Amino acid sequence: MHASRFFQRAASAALLALAVSTAAPAVLSAQAADSAAAVAVVAKFHASLAAGDSSAALAMLADDVAILESGGVENKTQYRTGHINGDMSFAKAVPSVRTVTGVHLRGDVAWVTSTSVTQGESNGRQVNSVGAELVVLSREGGSWKIRAVHWSSRARRPAP
Repeated sequence: MHASRFFQRAASAALLALAVSTAAPAVLSAQAADSAAAVAVVAKFHASLAAGDSSAALAMLADDVAILESGGVENKTQYRTGHINGDMSFAKAVPSVRTVTGVHLRGDVAWVTSTSVTQGESNGRQVNSVGAELVVLSREGGSWKIRAVHWSSRARRPAP
């Protein structure tokens, strides 16, 4: 793309953003509040796991949640009776720094993407990994519930 076309498109986008932001501040404010609320639920879910509070973590999950990890899919009952205890032990033992990379809203549905760096020791083994997370939420009765979680991670690669 030629530089002049790029700048024309950028200027058009900036003008459109300005027009939308001045014409609809209430809509933008509501979207910002919804985005913040969805991110807060995800953060509270992780904090509950790290605190070992399975009741609080499970309360944020919808009854029909799907949890995807390591090539498998679990429902809420399977997660409760399966590896939530391992997730809590790991989250307590190994610090993880999460960075939200995106929040998207479509009506009563939101999805939050994030990356993480996890370093420490768990069960006698060193952990040094990066991860990616997708959490899909829906609004029920005015509050956000987690409908799906997808986690993936890999060992950190050394810097080139």
